[in-house]
Amino acid sequence: MRGYFTADEVRAAEAELFTRVPAGMPMRRAAFGLADVVARELRERTGGVAGRTVTLLVGSGDNGGDALWAGSMLRRRGVAVHAVLLSPERVHREGLAALRRTGGRIREELGTPDLVVDGIVGISGKGALRPRAAELVAAVQVPIIAADLPSGVDADTGAISGPAVRADVTVTFGAYKPVHALAAAHCGRIVLVPIGLRLPKPNLAALEPESVGADWPVPGAADDKYTQGVTGVCAGSATYPGAAVLCTGAAVAATSGMVRYAGTGCEQVLEHCPEVIAAPSVKETGRVQSWVFGPGAGTDAAARDRLAEILATDLPVVVDADGLTLLAQDPSLATGRTAATVLTPHAGEFARLTGADPSADRVAAVRELADSWQVTVLLKGRATLVATPGRPVLVNEAGGSWAATAGSGDVLSGIIGALLAAGRDPSWAAAAAARAHSLAANLAAHAPSAAGAPISASPLLTHLRPAIGTLRDLAAR
Repeated sequence: MRGYFTADEVRAAEAELFTRVPAGMPMRRAAFGLADVVARELRERTGGVAGRTVTLLVGSGDNGGDALWAGSMLRRRGVAVHAVLLSPERVHREGLAALRRTGGRIREELGTPDLVVDGIVGISGKGALRPRAAELVAAVQVPIIAADLPSGVDADTGAISGPAVRADVTVTFGAYKPVHALAAAHCGRIVLVPIGLRLPKPNLAALEPESVGADWPVPGAADDKYTQGVTGVCAGSATYPGAAVLCTGAAVAATSGMVRYAGTGCEQVLEHCPEVIAAPSVKETGRVQSWVFGPGAGTDAAARDRLAEILATDLPVVVDADGLTLLAQDPSLATGRTAATVLTPHAGEFARLTGADPSADRVAAVRELADSWQVTVLLKGRATLVATPGRPVLVNEAGGSWAATAGSGDVLSGIIGALLAAGRDPSWAAAAAARAHSLAANLAAHAPSAAGAPISASPLLTHLRPAIGTLRDLAAR
């Protein structure tokens, strides 16, 4: 599991590190790692290191010091290094002296570098870039390597309130920070440079792909279709029969047990998935071990009655889409349950449930809703968050936004429901489903038939089994 640590947690770990090592050593370690990444990027992008030019954008404090020390190390490799000092009166004096000793130059403008290093602000920075920094960053026409995090992006929340750096590579020192998952599009490729920090247990973490593959349910020697989990799906309507097909199809593809469908889309579901046991109502469905309710199910009184019937059981339940609209009208349907309840809102549905936009601090928002309702909450996005009371928030950074398409959420809820039926913990089930779902979207987008074109939910569903196979293959290596 990969942990992400807040600015306060990192500062506390740094303070402890300073009691164990000589003064200045952590910064030298960080700078050496940064210089090494810059040199590799120069080699890969320009074919060499010596004779190339790098411009440092240097702010105040230690982040600027990291950049200056890295610049001095690059000078020893024959790189022409120029530094633009954005806060000359508060520049890191030792780093500046080191750069000057090795022949680095101070400039007022960017010049024509091969690469730019962003050392403007570090984990203590708040808000957007100041006007001078924003002007310089906007003028950059070459790749940017960020020191620790892209300046102008909040370290703890990933929030962006104005001009900010969009890095090609981010070199983080000692620990991953929430920004690296929550604002990955601004970070580019992320490289961790260890500096010897002793870190606490993380409150924000990501499941590693190989661990998802290792724990994905597959049939054992003594299993049959019942012991592997029976998933109940109540989705779709005359208006939205496709939601029933996508949700049920995902549950079928995710595990090897059985799927029972309840609703008005029996004919369409059986046309696509003849292995499903279909019935027109929840009462006629038969025994299941989890329920998925909501995609395309409607929000009228009959739909509310079906949701209430399902939530009255002692089974794990996933509530999505129309089901969330119904819960926003009557939260008491979901609160107070003893069995697991998983809510899967996007930002708009989250706002309907809580009355607040979660974007300012998504981790805090999803944790608050989970604690308040005593449920598991999956907040969708490129960085999908999963909060369960008393547990670390889990994050799945999708690596892209290919899954941002109608019907994609129907597929995700079906996967979660199948994993719950297989007996998986709700926090793990939601996060693992998000990992498989995002990988399926990426595989679909880069399949020969798509060649990087936008995809829809149907090819995403088609690539779900290959995605699970890829995760299991990673675990077997």
